[in-house]
Amino acid sequence: MKKTIVIPVLNKLKYTKQCLDDLFTTVDKFTEIIVIDNASDDGTREFLSNLDGISTIFNQINKGCAASWNQGVKSSSSDSSWVIILNNDVRLPKDWLNNLIDAAIDYETDIISPGMREGEHNYNISEYALKYTEKMQGAFRDWTPSGVCFAVNASVFDKVGLFDENFQVGQYEDADFFRRCKNYKLNMGITGRSFIHHFGSVTQKLIQTESACDYGVKNRNYHRCKWRINFLKRHFERYREQLLVKYWSKKEYFLYKHSLLEKHDGVKLSYY
Repeated sequence: MKKTIVIPVLNKLKYTKQCLDDLFTTVDKFTEIIVIDNASDDGTREFLSNLDGISTIFNQINKGCAASWNQGVKSSSSDSSWVIILNNDVRLPKDWLNNLIDAAIDYETDIISPGMREGEHNYNISEYALKYTEKMQGAFRDWTPSGVCFAVNASVFDKVGLFDENFQVGQYEDADFFRRCKNYKLNMGITGRSFIHHFGSVTQKLIQTESACDYGVKNRNYHRCKWRINFLKRHFERYREQLLVKYWSKKEYFLYKHSLLEKHDGVKLSYY
């Protein structure tokens, strides 16, 4: 089964190197890796230019997440059954991808994300992931996946289209895509059979520090207008999600001593 991994990058070469090193040791040689560079100026472009085993797209400006994801999807092999959208600020243990796709097939989901721990990488991910996935085999949330890493059955793009490029730079393009998928009644979820580590939106934080444009607010407002999310609907959705996350995380911790979404704040590990 052919798979394509799409990774947009903007500077932060250290994280890109780690991510690609992990990919080269955790996915098979038939898995296509497409990296889209959004005009990096920290040596990322030179590094990618001299790297074998990947396909690269070099943009002259930062086109943002949605446009970069679309470039990757359009460039993916026509025989790819799954397209995996992946951040570069992640660490990936052995079998993360095979386990993720196997779970998607078993649960008959069209879009799926792995379990994830966010924050400082202050633990042995190989040991942690092995124990985590052994305990969390039965953990599955029939809910919105994570924009950090989500595998999409290639047929989904034929049904709902690509990502909306009206979202600038980044933020809300994943939420918009998942809403469209829900409208088509596609199956989505998060599985404990696969695990990755996420450092925590390092590229977005960099852009927010350097950008004079408050694109986050613009994207939020565009998203609300597009989906007619008024004050009552917004707060109802937020309250419902908070209740469900609280229920799921407590249930998962009770059953497995883990949750599908974990975060270490430098002091303690929290469960979501």
